[in-house]
Amino acid sequence: MPLADTAKSIGAVSNLLRDRLDVELSSPNSNLDVIVGRIEDAATPAASAEGKLNLFLYEALFDPSLKNVFLDNGGRPRLWLVLKYLLTAFDNNGDSDTPKAHEFLGEGIRVLQDFSFLFLTGQSGSVLDALDDNPEQLKVTFDETTSELLSRLAQGPDDRYRFSVGFQVRPVMIATQETPTYALLVGVDYTQDPNVEIGEDGIRIPVIPSMGPRLTGVTPSSFEADLNPLLHAVLTLSGSDLNLSGLAVRLGPAELPVTAQQPDNLKCRVDGNVAEGRTISAGSHPLSVVRTLPTGRRRSSNLLIANLLPKLTEVKFTASGAPDERGTITLEGVLLGREDDILVALYQNGRVVRTFDEIEVVPPAQATDPEQTKLELLLKTDDIQPGKYRVILRVNGQQAKASPELDIP
Repeated sequence: MPLADTAKSIGAVSNLLRDRLDVELSSPNSNLDVIVGRIEDAATPAASAEGKLNLFLYEALFDPSLKNVFLDNGGRPRLWLVLKYLLTAFDNNGDSDTPKAHEFLGEGIRVLQDFSFLFLTGQSGSVLDALDDNPEQLKVTFDETTSELLSRLAQGPDDRYRFSVGFQVRPVMIATQETPTYALLVGVDYTQDPNVEIGEDGIRIPVIPSMGPRLTGVTPSSFEADLNPLLHAVLTLSGSDLNLSGLAVRLGPAELPVTAQQPDNLKCRVDGNVAEGRTISAGSHPLSVVRTLPTGRRRSSNLLIANLLPKLTEVKFTASGAPDERGTITLEGVLLGREDDILVALYQNGRVVRTFDEIEVVPPAQATDPEQTKLELLLKTDDIQPGKYRVILRVNGQQAKASPELDIP
């Protein structure tokens, strides 16, 4: 039967008890109605029977001995319930405290004692669907039914104390519909057809001795990139577990080659891939150490902030023949910006005298040439006085170290 039907197990147990009692107590010498419900609802005269037996489910507990029992590896644990009932008898006048009612109660106790195990023989329909997957037989055991228990259950305004006997049914299983977490067998090569048993060769459990590298600082925190291999900047990262195998350094979207490793520091090089300007621009970028695990996944360290500076190598002024144009200022270098926040300023006598926001990025002559290497600014005739100026370049908030001198006639 589908395990989803076990959700109806509580009602199925009540129906099973009622049916069994009804069959056992139906005879020429005994004619009792067996009902399920609240005790006070059954306190009415019996229409055609000698009396009534009422089953009242007053409590459900979770079986502590089966709380973490798995029926199969990889499956979800089931809910195992203990259902507690009160059995109350009534005579044909609806009274529960007469000798006749006590006789009927004794007959009900005898029947419950006879079938200490609730078998499903002869059952069909919803009762069978809900209880057939229960791996253990349902057990019926009697409870001590003290006057305190009966008084507590009869505390309502319409309730009255009625002599009853308590019993319990356990274990009642309710299964979840969550998909089990089964896995393929270890030691079997499923890539071959037919599958081949390979034993311990198929056991691959990577043991990682640490939680991975952790960074505490980077030196220098601000640096330039250069196309010349002899001028590549070298970064020193300090931290812990930096001598692990399979480490790589990531600066934003770019990956930096590792040149040396020790447990507490690691060196990497800002190579030409960064300086070519195709993957990254100048600015503040997250810096991390990434380790490739044996499973192929990648584990990252904590992040530091590193400042990649633009490098300004040359500036020049070219005069223009147009009447309203003075000329063009050309800036050359590395990582001068592309679709970035670019600011160029002219500096003289301790202050900025002119800033430019209309800047043209000159694309490379060929697709294989480095990008972000050239900027052009148009200088109007009335923009600035002739003289010598220092050129300041800032890209994404980071200022180039060099400020070459520019002579404007």
